[in-house]
Amino acid sequence: MKPQVLIVAILSLVMLATRFGHFGSAWSLPDASWALFFVGGFYLSRQWRWALPGLALLAVGIDLSVIQYFGVSNYCLTAAYAFNLPAYAVLWLGGLWLHRQMRGALSDALRLAGSAIAALSVCFAITNGSFYWLGGRVREASMAGWVENFSDWYLSYVSTALLYVAIAAVVHVAVTSRTGVALAGLFRPDVRAANASNV
Repeated sequence: MKPQVLIVAILSLVMLATRFGHFGSAWSLPDASWALFFVGGFYLSRQWRWALPGLALLAVGIDLSVIQYFGVSNYCLTAAYAFNLPAYAVLWLGGLWLHRQMRGALSDALRLAGSAIAALSVCFAITNGSFYWLGGRVREASMAGWVENFSDWYLSYVSTALLYVAIAAVVHVAVTSRTGVALAGLFRPDVRAANASNV
């Protein structure tokens, strides 16, 4: 199996296992989708044409299924739902940027934290803003009301995604140290050539 296909399969399985509600419940884990798009951008920089829309379609399919068959509320399924796609694209670009800036040094941790927080913050601004202004759930929308709503939910949403990004980073370091090959390098010809020449 090609590494890219394996990565997509893992990301898909995690999404299937967690996308039942953003904060989770007694029987489900918190939603990992935002982190998965960021991680996807990191590992699948060359496969974005099919991997990004594929994961986005999977997310839509899961949402419709849990609403139809598992009794999950459709409260968030409004006209603003379409803005999830540009939000996912921002996360993907954040992971892609990190992939291109990796130096194999301790400073990579700062790049990871900075890119993840920035991408997740923009993603939240897009989804929260579109839902507040275009979702039709707020009777009297105002800038002050949006700022309050934004501040009420920002930390919960972003911290959940950051936790999953941190878990992915730990797995990345563990596998890298065990195999001696940077996982991101699997998808970069220059790194593959360097690794082959050292064998």
